[in-house]
Amino acid sequence: MASDTEPCLTRAIGRGDIVTTTPTRPFGFWTATALVVGGMIGAGIFVLPSELAPYGWTGVGAWVAGLAGTIILAWILSRLAIAMPEAPGGIAITGQVLGPLPGVLIGWSYWIGIWSANAVIATAAVRYLAVFLPFLAPTVPQALGAVVIVWALTLLNLRGARAAGRFQVVTAILKVLPLFAVILIVVALWTGLLAPPGDPGPHAGFSAGGITPALASVFYALVGFESASVAAERVDRPEVNVVRAMFAGGILTGLLYIIVCSGIIFALPEAVVHAAPAPISMFVGIFLGRGAELLVAAFAVIAAVGALNGWILVQGEVPLGMARADLLPRWIGRTNDRDVPAGVLLFTSLCTTILLLSCAIGLSDILDFMLKLTAAATMWLYIGACAAALRLGIARIPAVLGLLFCFWVLVGTGLVANELCAALMVSAVPLYLLRTRVMAEQLA
Repeated sequence: MASDTEPCLTRAIGRGDIVTTTPTRPFGFWTATALVVGGMIGAGIFVLPSELAPYGWTGVGAWVAGLAGTIILAWILSRLAIAMPEAPGGIAITGQVLGPLPGVLIGWSYWIGIWSANAVIATAAVRYLAVFLPFLAPTVPQALGAVVIVWALTLLNLRGARAAGRFQVVTAILKVLPLFAVILIVVALWTGLLAPPGDPGPHAGFSAGGITPALASVFYALVGFESASVAAERVDRPEVNVVRAMFAGGILTGLLYIIVCSGIIFALPEAVVHAAPAPISMFVGIFLGRGAELLVAAFAVIAAVGALNGWILVQGEVPLGMARADLLPRWIGRTNDRDVPAGVLLFTSLCTTILLLSCAIGLSDILDFMLKLTAAATMWLYIGACAAALRLGIARIPAVLGLLFCFWVLVGTGLVANELCAALMVSAVPLYLLRTRVMAEQLA
């Protein structure tokens, strides 16, 4: 296993310019896996039991379908990373294989999905924090608190990828503890060591037609398995560690999700779970008391903050990788003395801030909508990866299955989210035209 503390490396920046800078590949297998787990385990699993409770057994089917699709997409991304180890991440690969304009649109869409998701994650963190600090519960303090968290983690990431990566390892370890507490309670219920608090009552049966809308919510929680691929330029031996990190982190997290979410839903009445704003802490509190409920709420805050840290790291890596792959103007990829794309990082956090502050003026439904927008926007990276694999003749059958899965999820996100996603994607075209004009001037 490679060390996470590699010596300084030499990197080619631009055409022929060689500079010595800070370590360019500071992430080994464990940090890359922590990035995957940290990106996946965030706000999603801590709110999804409430969202999926009305689906009953259909929700279980959606989890199985979502995990199967995730494994297929992870396999495709890993095969692309092996075939093109020199490419700085999955977005750059789609640009090289499909052409610059599709690469720009895909990367831009993924970037939109990141900062819209960050608004959701930050708000979820503050909502769990409000269990201890009730003054954060109203809309305006909630939005302002989320903004503070976003900018605190942005400043951390400005210190460099190594500092953010170390923080990610710590939070990835801490955030799984409340999920294991839920698993222990569920196992105790299954084995008869614990008695349910009452009759959970009937739950909705399986309906194949209900999987599609449930799948959109499920996939939001699964987004993040590709984090190591997107940040492949930071991973040591990406042809090995990116593959291992995506599969290890993705499968482990997916199985945890199925057990935790389904265990909570079927152990309690459907109406109780559906009405709970903090279903995991509520579930633990029922069986272990108020103290345990507060402890789990604290870990929920840690989980959301850890996920947000990982996504703030990735939100800077996405435009950076696109600029270095000549998919965007080079000035977008400028970095500070710590090799951090400070300008892009700050601008992206500003976009997240705008979304968060919009909640303070009464747009209470923005969180639910952003869940769908995030799923719709990030899905285009996977569609591009599948198309790239087909064009290269790599994993053709999984690529076809992956495309079918992606369009299935898009149907579940709804027409409005897809229309807005398409409009935001088109906003990248001026940058693409600027990039082509600058390149033409350089050649003239």
